[in-house]
Amino acid sequence: MNAYVGTPTSRVDGRAKVTGAAKYAGEFAADGLLHGFVVEATIARGRIARLDTSEALKVKGVVDVLTHEHRPPLADKDEAWKDEVAPEKGSPFRPLYDGLVKFNGQPIALVVAEDWEIAKFAATRVRVEYEQEAFATDLESERGEAEKVDQPHKPRGDAAAALARAAVRHEADYVIPTEHHNPMELFATTAVWNGSGGLTVYDKTQGVQNVQKFLCSIFGKKPDDIRVISPYVGGAFGSGLRPQHQVVLATLAALALKRSVRVVLTRQQMYGLGYRPMTIERVALGAKPDGTLDAITHEAVAVTSRYEDFSRNDTGWAEQLYKTPNSNFSHKLIELDVSTPCDMRAPGAATGVCALECAMDELAVALKLDPVELRLKCYSDRDQTGDLPYTSKQLRVCYARGAEAFGWSRRNPAPRSMRDGKELVGWGMATGVWEALQMPVAVRIVLTANGHAEVSCAASDIGTGTYTIVAQVAADALGLPIENVSVKLADSSLPQAPVEGGSWMAASSAHAVLGAAEEIRRELARYAKAMPASPLAAVDAPDIVLLDGTVAKAADRNRAVSIADVMRHSKLERIEKEKLNEFAEDKSHARNTHSAVFAEVKVDEELGVIRVTRVVSAIAAGRILNTKTGRSQIMGGVVWGIGMALHEETVMDHRFGRIMNANIAEYHIPVNADVHDINVIFVDEPDDRINLLGIKGLGEIGIVGVPAAIANAVYHATGKRIRRFPITLDKLLE
Repeated sequence: MNAYVGTPTSRVDGRAKVTGAAKYAGEFAADGLLHGFVVEATIARGRIARLDTSEALKVKGVVDVLTHEHRPPLADKDEAWKDEVAPEKGSPFRPLYDGLVKFNGQPIALVVAEDWEIAKFAATRVRVEYEQEAFATDLESERGEAEKVDQPHKPRGDAAAALARAAVRHEADYVIPTEHHNPMELFATTAVWNGSGGLTVYDKTQGVQNVQKFLCSIFGKKPDDIRVISPYVGGAFGSGLRPQHQVVLATLAALALKRSVRVVLTRQQMYGLGYRPMTIERVALGAKPDGTLDAITHEAVAVTSRYEDFSRNDTGWAEQLYKTPNSNFSHKLIELDVSTPCDMRAPGAATGVCALECAMDELAVALKLDPVELRLKCYSDRDQTGDLPYTSKQLRVCYARGAEAFGWSRRNPAPRSMRDGKELVGWGMATGVWEALQMPVAVRIVLTANGHAEVSCAASDIGTGTYTIVAQVAADALGLPIENVSVKLADSSLPQAPVEGGSWMAASSAHAVLGAAEEIRRELARYAKAMPASPLAAVDAPDIVLLDGTVAKAADRNRAVSIADVMRHSKLERIEKEKLNEFAEDKSHARNTHSAVFAEVKVDEELGVIRVTRVVSAIAAGRILNTKTGRSQIMGGVVWGIGMALHEETVMDHRFGRIMNANIAEYHIPVNADVHDINVIFVDEPDDRINLLGIKGLGEIGIVGVPAAIANAVYHATGKRIRRFPITLDKLLE
């Protein structure tokens, strides 16, 4: 039997998804199901003076309208509302808790009816009067009010003095706008009433146990009272890390009415959820004439809400990429009357590295150096934050292989020097970096006498391929065909798992599978050795492996007994093992993934229309468990990076504090016509220090560096440096 790990294995859940057999949170049926529709605030800050639901209640089919004045009890203390990924500072938002309005679009009532269309119509009959207060939603006008937050990167040397005396300096602001999640699946919750006070909650989430604990906390329930299930998720990448307000509202209504309730947010309503916060990234670089760096400073000023402090590491990535004796980093927050931001693919890195890599390109131009050459001159073999070596770092190979595949050596460095007919051609590149994180995960494996294994874990699969990876690792570890392995995920009653995020789930879940499989191997080896006339009787247990459905000697596959015979002889119908895998803390090495991104753009000289015609992304991310789904992950990250560079921007009317393009007609994202040739290269990167399988994770690294590579290509094509994203044709034509 061939090994599965490291091969291009098709998704084990693929058939269910393409045939419609896979059910999502808003698709589960229940007897007597009611539907909820959210009523939103239309001011940015203030208080509800009067909320009249009488006309809505007169609509035929309306069962109830829940408000802060009419609802079951909710927890009072802040700690009860803090889920496992909530910001440390602040008081989490509480839907329908009181009459205060904290942001435009805030849920202030839930109309519950026999039909969704009825609930939607009745919501228009709810009358609300407000006492408005002064508000602020504009980061740039409030920039002077920013306050510094603690960051792990401490100053080194005297960056200000080094910049002042540097032979070549570059300093500029790079503006990344607010960007909203737009997953294919709308946020939805179906709370099924079981008749005796308990609920089964089907929710769109990246962490079923996080949601379960959260709901039990705010509603005063025991864990057995609420079960949360999320077998399939139609896109998330951070939007589902925290419990969103629709799960609270659906649960609240189900408990109040003792009936099953479904709440599905509209696309427009999802713009009241989390988002990538707008940031102003100020980067300053000082260098010697040969290109080696004297100093780096990086300051980020980012949006947060007034009620929670949300921040991520935008500014410290240079410490892991470029060697310099002097550095200084700071992160500042501006509190505005908006909802709290949330994680979005590669939070902090997607924005901060974009600014850093644009600045490095500008420095290369000032020094008259090739952008790749500059990065190699400044290459750091250590994480300068703690002066640590890396478990592995094949970034130099990424530069070399990416440049070769792209044809970088044929680049004419002069802006506006390359053409294809009436289009200007630009070539740009950038570096990517992300963390290689690992979290405690538990897995249960049940092996039955017919040679079938069921692997179960509460971990979520948001479309990244966790079902498939778990099946691959289990099949190899148990010596079974992958068809004999079934996987159950995303049920709060299953063995523990953290929220799915940060690119940690592949490494974390794979090693938990290995741990449980090892327990099964030991037990089968013990029983196999005890069989009469066993060919394994004299074989030491550590030398026994599971292979091709047998228990065999590793060095002599002819000395084997079938798993079925072992279990039948031992009168075992099943072997069940559960293993919690934790990773030993290792502060002696830095753990990161890296990439080199090369992009080609073609720009219509008269119209300013930009096309990204080619992208080469060379990735160093340890061992790739599945080259097929892994390539898909990187391609998805590249497409998202195209969106960051050229399309995505949430537009706020600051007179009302209201989002003006809360739909995917006016909130632009890349479509098929925007996506051309994407070449993904996986660089071989053995890493026996980070974990047993050498896995680092792929979810985030695919997007990091892509927006900067495209921006740098646009400069090369046009000679115009655009530092405010997205790069739209009007900015080129100014």
